[in-house]
Amino acid sequence: MRRRPGIAGLQNAAATRDQFRLVGENVAKVRTDVMKEQLATFRSQLEEFARKHKSDIRKNPIFRQQFHEMCAKVGVDPLASNKGVWAELLGIGDFYYEIGVQIVDICIATRSHNGGLIDLLDLRKLLCQKRKATLESLSEDDCLRAISKLKVLGSGFEVISVGRRKLVRSVPTELNKDHSGILGLAQAEGYVTVEQVEKEFSWSTGRAIDALETLLKEGLAMIDDGHRDGKRRYWFPCVTVSSDTTSGEAK
Repeated sequence: MRRRPGIAGLQNAAATRDQFRLVGENVAKVRTDVMKEQLATFRSQLEEFARKHKSDIRKNPIFRQQFHEMCAKVGVDPLASNKGVWAELLGIGDFYYEIGVQIVDICIATRSHNGGLIDLLDLRKLLCQKRKATLESLSEDDCLRAISKLKVLGSGFEVISVGRRKLVRSVPTELNKDHSGILGLAQAEGYVTVEQVEKEFSWSTGRAIDALETLLKEGLAMIDDGHRDGKRRYWFPCVTVSSDTTSGEAK
């Protein structure tokens, strides 16, 4: 018959477990201290890198994006504040603040056309026109970073993906899956009909009309009844309006 461990054996086992726990805590602390030291060194090197390549970071959008990615890996956000070492080094906080203000201006100016939903590429083109800059000088990443900072304004101002496009929303409209599906379908021709929606998604007539009328009410759609087939077209400027048709209002 196997003997059970006595009190002394249990105490020894408990003491051994405590020793292992202490060793584990010490190892974890050493690793944490080493990681903190490495991060501090990397941040210092990152600041030196920023000083050395300040001009490239400000002028080259691809280089600027890569710099942001490096910063993110060590928990540095150059856009977190307009104060401090990064603002002094680069001034990119002011750069994105300026873009953000211009994005707000453009979204307001084009809202009567698109209902507060604008294609990201169109927005980028309008920004370049406003800034008298080439499209290559302002990347999609720049726009996305500036828009992310606009969230502090409250509702609206976010990027949503619809089909193969990215749309910038500047009004507090809640788009559900039905609405997103219709916007994706409209990308083919710029418009949809009730019959197209029914066929594409196997919806009832009531469901299709309800979703389309909601988009119409929110200002995202326009109706066109002037066709021989008698079918109402629901046009969506947010997926058809080009920068040429809105540039006059965004200047």
